[in-house]
Amino acid sequence: MTGTQLPHAHKKKTSLMLALMSGISVCSLAVPSANALTLMEMLRGKRQSIQEQVEGRAGAAAVSPTDQRAIDMSDPEPLPKVSGPKYYTYKTDSMRALKTAGFAAASATDDTRFLMDAKVAAPSDIAAAVEAFYRTSAKPLWVEQGDVNERARAVLAAFEKAADYGLDPADYRVNVPALTTASVTEPTAPVAAGETASPVTTIAAAQPDVAVAPPATPAAPADQPQKDLMQFELALSAKALMFAQDMVRGRIDPNRISGFHDLKRKDVDLAAILPAIGTAPDAGAYLTGFAPQSPQFLALKTELQRLRSEAVATEQPVQLPDNLLLKPGEKNAELAKVVEVIERRASEQLKSEHAATLAAYQDTPDYAPELVELVKGFQKELGLKPDGVVGPATVRAMTGHTSESKIDKLIVAMEQARWLPDNLGDRYVFINQPAFQVYYHEHGQEQFAMRVVVGSRSNQTYFFQDQIETVEVNPYWGVPQSIIINEMLPKLRQDPSYLDRLGYQVEVAGRAVSSTAVDWYSSTQSVSVRQPPSSDNALGELKILFPNSHAIYMHDTPQKAFFKRDMRALSHGCVRLAEPRKMAAAVLGVSEAEVGQRIAQGKNAAIPVTAKIPVYVAYFTAWPNKDGHVEFFDDVYGRDEAVEKAFAATSKARGA
Repeated sequence: MTGTQLPHAHKKKTSLMLALMSGISVCSLAVPSANALTLMEMLRGKRQSIQEQVEGRAGAAAVSPTDQRAIDMSDPEPLPKVSGPKYYTYKTDSMRALKTAGFAAASATDDTRFLMDAKVAAPSDIAAAVEAFYRTSAKPLWVEQGDVNERARAVLAAFEKAADYGLDPADYRVNVPALTTASVTEPTAPVAAGETASPVTTIAAAQPDVAVAPPATPAAPADQPQKDLMQFELALSAKALMFAQDMVRGRIDPNRISGFHDLKRKDVDLAAILPAIGTAPDAGAYLTGFAPQSPQFLALKTELQRLRSEAVATEQPVQLPDNLLLKPGEKNAELAKVVEVIERRASEQLKSEHAATLAAYQDTPDYAPELVELVKGFQKELGLKPDGVVGPATVRAMTGHTSESKIDKLIVAMEQARWLPDNLGDRYVFINQPAFQVYYHEHGQEQFAMRVVVGSRSNQTYFFQDQIETVEVNPYWGVPQSIIINEMLPKLRQDPSYLDRLGYQVEVAGRAVSSTAVDWYSSTQSVSVRQPPSSDNALGELKILFPNSHAIYMHDTPQKAFFKRDMRALSHGCVRLAEPRKMAAAVLGVSEAEVGQRIAQGKNAAIPVTAKIPVYVAYFTAWPNKDGHVEFFDDVYGRDEAVEKAFAATSKARGA
C-alpha cells in the first residue's frame, strides 16, 4: 500500500513519530471499488472480511445496474479522487557550449591558440569542469607533435568497449582528425548521401545566447589540421568526463522518469578526472576503472557478454500455446517444446543436474516423473511456484524472454545498479519488485528469501532506499486519505454507520466520534480513521518501518492466499511478507519465538531496530541470485520501457 507523497522528504522523522503516537499509517493509494456488500446482503447473513470490504476483494457482490442508478441518484455530489504519481516525458541534461574565453592557451604562441575556435557542447557540469581544466593548463592532453597521442588512442579504445558496461558507444563518439584516422580505429560519423565528409565535425553548434570568444582571423589552409586537432582536444576531454560520470552514476536521472523513482543521483568529482588522466599510466584503464565493482554488477556484465556472444539474431524463439496446461503424468505433444525451452534457457547448473534426463529424452509426449523434476527446477529458477504444472504463467515465463529481450533487460539493470551504492552493505534487506521476492543478507551472504506482494500496476511500489528503524507488533492501521476518499467515501455516503459496524475508530479534529456523526459530503481532511489491532487487521501481526515520504513499509497480511500466486502485484503499494515473523526476528536480532511472545501480549508496541540495516526497495527485471546466476523477470510496471525511452532521449540530446 502507498500513500500520497508528503511535500518534503525531510519530514519523515516527524511523520514516523506522529504515526507511532497515533497509530496512523498512510500506506495506501487505491482506486475506487464498488464491491462492498450491500446492507440488505449483510442482513441476510452474507459476510466479508474487513479488508475485503475496504479493498473490494474477491467474494464481494457487484452492485447491480439498478442499485448503481439508485446510488447515483442519491449521491448528486461528485466524488473526489486522490491520484498517485505519474510517469514523465524524460527531460535530458541541458547542453551548453563550452566557453573558451580565458583558456590558458589564449596567450600561447604555438598552435594551441586554436582551442579558442573550438566549438563543443556538453552538459553544464561537464562543461564547467572542462573549462576549469583549460583555464590553468595550456598544454594539450590528447595531442602531441601535431598528432593524436597514445593517451587519446587508449581512451578511444575504451569508448569502443562502452557496450560491455551497458553504455552506448555512440554517446562518446569523437570525430578524429583526418590526418590520424588511418591509425585510430574509432569510426567517423556516418555521412548522408550526396554530402562530403569533413575532417572534423563539431560536437554541437554553440548556442547563440552563450558567450564565446570573438572569431579569430580566418586561418590559412595550412592551419586547418591544427584547428582540427584542437577541436578534437576539447571534444575528447568532454567525452572522457561524460564516460567516467556515466560509469559511476548512469546515463539518466531516475527521478526524471516518474514520481515512483526516488533515488539521489551520485556525485562525481569531475574536476579531478582530467588532471588524473594526465598522470595515469593507462588512461583507458583509468576510465574503465570507474565502473561498478559489486558482485551484482559484475554478474550482469558477464551475462551480457555471454548472451552477445551467442549470435542473438539467429535464434528462433520456441512457440508454445498460450493455453497450454500440462500436468504430471499426462501426455502432450507440446512437451518436446517445453524441454527445448529449458535446454536453451536454463542455467548450466540446472542442465548439469538433469543431464541424464535431457540426454535420454526422445521427444516423447509422456510427462514422466524425471521430466517433472526438470520442470520444477526450471520453474524455481524463473521465480515461479515449483509445482511441475506447465500452465499459462509458466508458458509466459518460458517464452517471454528471448536472448534479445534479456540483453535489453541487462542493459537497463546495469544502469539501475549504478543508482544504488556499489557496496550494498554487509547486512541489508533487498526487495526486488518484479521478482516478488525479498532477500535478507547478513555477513555478506543471503540468509533467506521469501515471497512478497507488492503494489498493483495502479498502486505501484516506489523505487528507493532507506534504513529500517522499527518493528511494530499488533499495529493499528491508519487509513490514509487516499483510501478514505477513493474507496470508503462511496460506501459511507450510502451508509454513514459503515465504519462503526466494521469496528474502525473515527476522529474529527482529534475528537473521537461515531462515523454517523461525520458529514461525508464535506471535506475529509480533518477526519482520521484507523483500524485497531485484531486478527482481521489489514496489517496483520506486525509491520516493519523504514520511514520515508512515500509511506512504504513491510507488513503482515491476513490474505495469505495471495502468496500462492505467481503474479503478486496486488497490494496498495506496501510490501506484504509471506513470513513476517522471520523477517522481524532477523532485523531485530532475536528469535522468532521472542517475536511471537511480543505479539501474544496483544498490545500495540514499537520495538526499535538498533542495528543499521539499509533496505533497498528495488526494481530489476534482471538480477543475480545468491549463486551469481542472473534471473529474468517480467516488467510488471513497464519501467524498463520508460528507462529505454530515457536512453533514447539522452543519446539524441548528446548528438549521438
